[in-house]
Order: sequence, then structure tokens, then C-alpha cells
Amino acid sequence: MSNAGPVPFSTTLHVRDHCLCLAAQRAARALARRFDEALRPVGLTSGQFSLLMSLNRPQPPSIGAVAALLAMDRTTLTANLKPLERQGFLSTAVDPEDRRSRRLALTDAGRAVLAAALPIWQQTHAEVEAPLGEGVADLLRAGLMALA
Repeated sequence: MSNAGPVPFSTTLHVRDHCLCLAAQRAARALARRFDEALRPVGLTSGQFSLLMSLNRPQPPSIGAVAALLAMDRTTLTANLKPLERQGFLSTAVDPEDRRSRRLALTDAGRAVLAAALPIWQQTHAEVEAPLGEGVADLLRAGLMALA
């Protein structure tokens, strides 16, 4: 550790007002709270909705593919899968092409809860995008994807 002096408060304000990481974290928390509240009637969190939606594919994806899509490490994803599997929303099976890998699939109950959650997500998403103005949400998505 260096013996540098204290960081001036003006620097704290500069970081608060310019740090993309902080801005993204604050926005992500606010959005997650809003979607968590909206999805509460169907018993899902925003993260669970995203996870279940990532499984809604023609062929069951591997854990690695889902982890990559959600930008999660496999250990965190596995921990997030367990409650959804206990609720009967998804199943895991050994990959027939690679016995070391597992495939994830929505169950009928998972498809049903996803179908019930979708109109809630659509309405909440429209409410979130509306105040941004024409084209701003698309620019925001593009910028976030570029950073990711």
C-alpha cells in the first residue's frame, strides 16, 4: 500500500457522476426491483424469468450455453437452477452426445409460468421504455451490448 493522501471529496463526486460501472449497477438494481415486484404475482423474480426464458428454445441448451447467455459462471447458474428445478419448472438431463455435460429443459409447469409471466414482463418493459423516448432504448441496448 502506498502512503498516498486521502482521496478528495471532489473525486468522489466525479466518480459518482461519471462512472459507467456505478451507473450500470444502479440502473440494474432499480430495474431488477421493478421487475421483481411486477413478477411477484406469478412467483418469479426477474432473474428467474430471464433464466426460464433462456431455456425456451427448440432444443434443450447446455448449462454452458445458458451461462454464457446470462453472463454467469456455471457455479452461480447451477445454484440459481436448483429452486426452479425443485418447483418443477425445469429438468436436467445428461447430454447424450457428451455424458459429462447436462442439458436443461422447461417442463410443462415451466412453460406455463413463463406464459403467465410474459404479459407482465411486456407491460412492465413498455412502461420502462416509454419515458426514454423514441430510439433511446435501442441505443441503450446497443451500448450495453458493446460493453458486454
